[in-house]
Amino acid sequence: MQRYKGIIAYDGSGFSGFQIQPNGRTVQGELEKSLAKMHKGKEVSVVASGRTDAGVHARGQVVHFDSSLQLSSERWVRALNGLLPSDISFMEVVAAPSSFHARFDASGKQYKYIVYTSSVRDPFKLHYAAFHPYRLDMSKVKKAAEFLVGTHDYTSFCSAKTNMDNKVRTVSSIEIEQNAEEIVFTFTGNGFLYNMVRIIVGTLLAVGAGKIDLDRVPVILAGRDRILAGKTAPAEGLYLWEVYY
Repeated sequence: MQRYKGIIAYDGSGFSGFQIQPNGRTVQGELEKSLAKMHKGKEVSVVASGRTDAGVHARGQVVHFDSSLQLSSERWVRALNGLLPSDISFMEVVAAPSSFHARFDASGKQYKYIVYTSSVRDPFKLHYAAFHPYRLDMSKVKKAAEFLVGTHDYTSFCSAKTNMDNKVRTVSSIEIEQNAEEIVFTFTGNGFLYNMVRIIVGTLLAVGAGKIDLDRVPVILAGRDRILAGKTAPAEGLYLWEVYY
């Protein structure tokens, strides 16, 4: 058996998330269905670098799977993409060491979050960016983001449902780019808690809109209480952009 590492992209708007669920279309389900066809009905398990929620997209999700088939990278990509639905694509498939693990070997991730700030809702962006037509003080948004870079306990910025004891993570950078009708937040770090990026974005937008005072951000971070932070930003603006190893 050979272990393979794959990089996949998907439009999350048509999925109930990455992980297989009994009553919902999932990315993992479609991947394993296509691999089973290539292996004459034999089940092939797919392991990802992490799960994404319903509506969340990926440009560089990483998976691994084991196969008895010996195919070149090009043939793997061509064969799998020929079987997969049009909202998922393998960008690359390469042979990997048998010890490689898509989740446990990851050393960091990069996410992007896209907000469009037009005063009029664009139906073509409905599933691909969060709509925020309200005025923002971008200088406050950027200053608030600076408070959140570094190694911290991000309990205030993760879902209360998170059952992970250690909520300390390192966010190495939060970059913010703005054009006429769009703001792109780029988060890079060694790992992110459940809903962490979306809650941070929701908090930054609240600061920019004057709903949360700028000087409250360090207090929110130190408070380690989800109730203190802003709302969770919508799923459709979030993209898993790259996974580092």
